[in-house]
Amino acid sequence: MKKHFSPALAGIVAALVLVPGLAIAEESGHHEIPRQPWSFSGFTGQFDKAQLQRGFQVYKEVCSNCHSLKRIAFRNLVQPGGPEFPEAAVKALAAEWPNKITDGPNDEGKMFERPARLSDPILGPYKNDEEARAAQNGALPPDLSLMARARDVERESPWYIHPFLMLGDILKGYQEGGADYIYAVMTGFEDPPAGFHMVEGKYYNTAFPGHQISMPPPLSDGAVPYQDGTPQKLDNYAHDVAAFLSWAADPSLDQRKRIGWQVILYLIVTTILLYIGKKRIWSAIKH
Repeated sequence: MKKHFSPALAGIVAALVLVPGLAIAEESGHHEIPRQPWSFSGFTGQFDKAQLQRGFQVYKEVCSNCHSLKRIAFRNLVQPGGPEFPEAAVKALAAEWPNKITDGPNDEGKMFERPARLSDPILGPYKNDEEARAAQNGALPPDLSLMARARDVERESPWYIHPFLMLGDILKGYQEGGADYIYAVMTGFEDPPAGFHMVEGKYYNTAFPGHQISMPPPLSDGAVPYQDGTPQKLDNYAHDVAAFLSWAADPSLDQRKRIGWQVILYLIVTTILLYIGKKRIWSAIKH
């Protein structure tokens, strides 16, 4: 018997590929994380310099109290494709950074602390993991350098749906799962639902796996005084710091995308020239 492909099934497949973030959530308390608009999304997206500058301000005034950026040096804040702060301002920032650099040994064979330079990493307040755990009641504040790549959006759906979701992400160039997750965590603090058992010292968060996180709500309206007129709202803070951490995890994104399009253009031109050359060479030969 000849089998026909059902139009209804074709519609389901198309919906799964084309609708952003569509997933079949199971009844397990899973919170579906919606996709956010990002200037750097897709094949042509680029980082917004003003947003990265605001995001660094949020990190500096709030996140740096517990978290480091060890894989980012102060000089990266000056380079094209990032926040692009003036070099003199970043030199002053590094010299005034409260977390000093351990250097040495000196002439007496001893280690010493000195102010940071442009070439130094952006350190957090703790010297090691043990000190951090002791200060945070056993919780370890992670380094945020690669957080936007280390985390992603979780989809709870049947296994046979995932290939279509992956195909949809490939067709749209979706790589912003880490930014979506960070934004969701920053804005996901709520009172626990009735009957939900909370461990002492934990906070309820809709986006965090298990919904119990050791970090208290770090942001609220008016927490960071923006100077460019951007409304000082939790939503803007969360978007800006998520964008900044996405840049920290992939500082070469703008350059990589530009080179990618240049390569595609080069391949297109080369293909056309090869085709014209082939037609010219073989046109005099009778078949």
